[in-house]
Amino acid sequence: MYLKKAFAQRNRAMMLLTHLAGLRIGEVACLRWSDVMNLDGTVKDEIRLLPDMTKGRHARTVFVNIKLREELQTYAEQLKYVDRSYPFFASQKSVKAGFSANSLAQTFALLYEGAGLEGASSHSGRRTFLTNLANKGTAIHILKTLAGHRSISTTAAYLYSSPSQLKAAVELV
Repeated sequence: MYLKKAFAQRNRAMMLLTHLAGLRIGEVACLRWSDVMNLDGTVKDEIRLLPDMTKGRHARTVFVNIKLREELQTYAEQLKYVDRSYPFFASQKSVKAGFSANSLAQTFALLYEGAGLEGASSHSGRRTFLTNLANKGTAIHILKTLAGHRSISTTAAYLYSSPSQLKAAVELV
């Protein structure tokens, strides 16, 4: 049911918020139009997450790169005018009804399963976001801030090292 073509752009936008900005599933679920969109109908460069929107109840700023802004803009433009206080991602029930973190996690599980990705979860995009940045040389203290973590050790637990990366590293010696 969540793989319907009617929801493809919505599902893509939700997924990309985890992969390209590192949002937690609960953060994606609680986004409102006013959090994401400027008054002129363009996507914001930065999304401000208030304490009640985050896991650790610490406000943070999420930076939105050009690719993600374009994807969110495409999603927003396909919808009719929506009240700025409504959820950015409406469920099938109503434009006023968004997802809970749990229902969105279940939706992501169905999307990953439909794509044939075994073992992927609602946290996979966030892990991929941090690992990709780390592999491009981003310092761990920057990753920590982008993830909204309070400790570098929490961030380090997200990073994945492939066998090919490990082999390449020892060749540097």
